[in-house]
Formats: sequence, structure tokens, C-alpha cells
Amino acid sequence: MRIALVGTRGVPARYGGFETCVEEVGRRLVARGHTVVVYCRADPDERTRATEHLGMELVHLPALRTRTLETLSHTGLSVGHLLGHRVDAAFVFNAANAPWLPVLRAARIPVATHVDGLEWKRAKWGRTGRRYYRTAESLAVRWSDALIADAQGISDYYDAEFGVPSELISYGAPIIARRSQRLVELGLEPDQYHLVVARLEPENHVDVVVRGYRDSRATLPLVVVGSAPYADAYISRVRSLADDRVRFLGAVWDQEVLDHLYANARTYLHGHSVGGTNPSLLRAIGAGTATVAFDVSFNREVLGEHGWYFSGAQDVARLVEQAEADGAGCRARGDALRERALDYDWDSVSDGYEALAKKLVAREVRRPRGARRGPRPASVERPRSIEDRDGAGR
Repeated sequence: MRIALVGTRGVPARYGGFETCVEEVGRRLVARGHTVVVYCRADPDERTRATEHLGMELVHLPALRTRTLETLSHTGLSVGHLLGHRVDAAFVFNAANAPWLPVLRAARIPVATHVDGLEWKRAKWGRTGRRYYRTAESLAVRWSDALIADAQGISDYYDAEFGVPSELISYGAPIIARRSQRLVELGLEPDQYHLVVARLEPENHVDVVVRGYRDSRATLPLVVVGSAPYADAYISRVRSLADDRVRFLGAVWDQEVLDHLYANARTYLHGHSVGGTNPSLLRAIGAGTATVAFDVSFNREVLGEHGWYFSGAQDVARLVEQAEADGAGCRARGDALRERALDYDWDSVSDGYEALAKKLVAREVRRPRGARRGPRPASVERPRSIEDRDGAGR
């Protein structure tokens, strides 16, 4: 089959869950004999652009560099390109791209939409943006041939909201060896720091983690890895909450360095709250690291009873102190999570995408036809965060 992967920043994977999924699934589909075309956002600063990555064909197209139009503008150009370079099936990532689905349907290109998490809950969107994402969810249900959810909680949401089924295809968790030689470059020692890896955006609650850590009696440093476009105000806020025990590394693109950071942390602190199954969380458990996660269903689905959970800054303070007082307990939890990571396998994930692609090509999928049920939740007007409950960050 000739398969298009549309709607992400593309590969190599350097940004988030969608890009990781495209790289891991795409390379495996190529190894199975399929042609995979990945649409990538062109970087205006790059002088040369690769046309191939791990066997995948790359198409670089521009995007409007604004928060509200970057994704939609790039996907529109990608869909236009597809009309002249046909494929057997397309996977579109992000329900926000739903307005372009009728173009693919008119061209008789079967399409599945990976709907991701509850994007309309992200604090970075204003009221208009949240309304747009709510509408886009409905359009994705109406115009996709199939829906993909990467977490049971997302699948349950679409069933409850629209009465439609989705294909539950999670992400994979790489099993990471406990090597540590790259830590020397950062002035760190194994088991002697806490770790955050996240885009610095409000719904990832990095501010709450930093505030809780600051208020704790922890002696091991907190290492924060990450950045975000269009988020200068939030990044400044996070930095203002830190004391001299917190180290900000910014974005780290060297995957080996990241792996060594994950594998040698005393704890990994994960504040993501709206995005479904998260690759950073899976990478942490694949590294066998004790994990403290924001208490939402997506994170409990991955960690189960072996995770620690927080709902506010006071919880973070208590748990990092507990982790420092009980190193053996941390290691036991990390070992249990590494075993749990074996349930998240990229080969099995690729099986799911390949099987769905075959059904799309054979027209064997039943198109969702649900409509949103009931009144709009109050949270669409103003997404609640833990700042509303415990005053974190004020």
C-alpha cells in the first residue's frame, strides 16, 4: 500500500507524541513493504531538506507561523499535494485538521483521523480556539472513515460524547538501558536528580511541579527539559517560581542524552493532563524510573498502582521528599513500571495501523455517524486547572 501520514510536524521526531508515532509506525510499515509518505513542516532556516528518513518519503511544505493557523495551513497544503500524488489511504493526525477531510473524501482517498487528546481543554487557547476545537471534534466524527484513539479515556470520551466507536491504538514504550556516561556533560550523577520533560505549556503543569519542588525539603536538583513555541509568558512564570536547586536545560534534541536522563533520575515528574497516552511517560517507564504523575485517567491507565499521583503543589513537595527518603522504594516502583512498559510495544502498534490501512483500502470500515450528545460542558468556556483549586502559581 501507499500510505500518507498527514498533520504533524513530520520526522525526524523532535516535538511530541504525533511525531514519535509517525516515525515509529512509519519505519515499520516501510520494513513491511509499504510506501509511506510523511508530510513535514518546512523549516525556513534549513538550507537543505532530506527527502527520505528511515525509508519514509518526506514532503516538506510551509506553514503560517502563528499559533492558530500553523497546523491547519500546513495540513491544507499537504492535502492539496495529495490530490496530485495519490495514495491508497491517509492517516490524518489531530482532529483540528478536520475541515480538510471532505477534500480527501471527494478525492476518494479513505482516511482515518487520530483524534489525540482533549485539545479544547488546553489553556493556551482562548474562547474562540476552544470552540473551534469542539467543532473540529464533531467534524472529525462526521467526515472520517475511522477514528483512532491512543488511550482508553479518549475512546470512552468519543463514545460518551458522540456514541461512536474508535480504534484503540496506543503508543509504544521503548525499553531504555541504564547507561549514564552522557550525564557527565550535564554535571549530573545517576540517581541524584529529579526530572521533568515536557513542552512548557499550562496543561502540562510544569509550574505546579516547580512550585511544589521549591516548597519541599528536597536536596537533589530538579532538572527541567523542554520549551514551547508561543509560550514566552508561561516559561517566564515557571522560571520565576524556581530556586537555585532547579536547572533548566531548555530543549534537548540529542535522544541519547534524553535516554540517559530518563534512565538515571530518582523520579520522573509528569504533569500532562489532556493529551491521552503520552510518549514521554512511556519513555520514563521504559527506562524503569519511578514516576510521579498528574492524577488523570490517561496517566493512571499507563502507571496503574505503581505510579505516584499529584493534584497540587503540596502533593509534589510530599512525594519528592518521600522519594529522597526511600531510594530502594523508588527503584522497586521503577522496576515494576519497566515490566508494565512491555505492554506498550511499537510492533503491536504498527500491526494496528497496518490492519486499519488494509480495511480502509478495502472499504471495510464503517464510517462513524454520531452527533454530540447533550449540552456543552461548562469547561468549554473556561478549562479548569489545579491553579483553580489550590492556588498554585499565584
